[in-house]
Amino acid sequence: MPHLALTKASTIGPIAEAVEAAGGSVTRVFEQAELPIRLLERPEQLLPLRDQCGLVEHACREIGDEALPARLSIEAGLGGLGQYGRRMASQPLLGRALSEAYASCAPLLQGATRVELFVDGRWARWTYRVTEPFASGRQENELLAIGYMLNVLRHFLGEHWAPCHADVPGPALHRRGSIESAFGCEVASGEIAAVVFPRELLDVPNSRPADFADGNGHDVPALDDFLSCVRELVALALLEGRPQVDGVAHRFGLSRRTFQRHLADRGMTFDAMMRGVLMQQASDFLTREDVTVTEIAYELGYSDPAHFTRAFQRWIGQTPRAWRAGVRATRTFAATRGSR
Repeated sequence: MPHLALTKASTIGPIAEAVEAAGGSVTRVFEQAELPIRLLERPEQLLPLRDQCGLVEHACREIGDEALPARLSIEAGLGGLGQYGRRMASQPLLGRALSEAYASCAPLLQGATRVELFVDGRWARWTYRVTEPFASGRQENELLAIGYMLNVLRHFLGEHWAPCHADVPGPALHRRGSIESAFGCEVASGEIAAVVFPRELLDVPNSRPADFADGNGHDVPALDDFLSCVRELVALALLEGRPQVDGVAHRFGLSRRTFQRHLADRGMTFDAMMRGVLMQQASDFLTREDVTVTEIAYELGYSDPAHFTRAFQRWIGQTPRAWRAGVRATRTFAATRGSR
């Protein structure tokens, strides 16, 4: 059964900023990673985890800074983790936050990832590993993850707190000095990415609890939820124009025929999937007051607003303007009833 690990684009904004600040080409980095640069406008958009890792690797090469991921995650703070970071920062105790990190990673941030806490004697060991079998950008991803883990710990323990050490797998230790400088702690070689600290710190209370509401944001589908993963890849491809079946199949690592067979086995076609994504995005845009029907048409890859209007009317039975007027009327009615 095909499966694909997805992650949120919220972590890639600081990467582009760092490349630009160093005089590199952000456009070239995204082209090398085969990702649309418009992802920078969509932090809640999902993309394949291996592609995100590849993007980080290309950014490091672009500016000649192999320690870039370590510095970026520290500078981004918990904000770089979006809803996932807020979920951990809302917990009453550090130990609860780390338990929540394990439970919430897959639905709120990325798939194929295990974030686990092990306690042995005096020490707590918080670990991170990606279970997806890819090599490109893996170590960059691990450095990025360790930095974000340190951000979580420092939310509870203070911004200048340092662990006993952070474990980094692979060949990264030839640049130990720059990594330790970015992390603000000692770095050691290890089989798995981890942060090690005294176990009693797990009982430290949260002096700065963040607000968090369940149901906010865009959940990451399960690895084996093929149709949901396809839907996300269609939405990703839509950022570059009208999605093509070959491009989406390629991101899954499947041939066109095999990809279409998997869709058919689930009672779906690529055209129907694309139509569903277009309908959903059109409806989402039309609920906003800051975007015109013309802008929505071009955003969704239509050559002119008339084509979009005809397509929307076929889907919904109303023109976009009529549908939007109905949404406004419903909101006004609800607001009037609520004020009584």
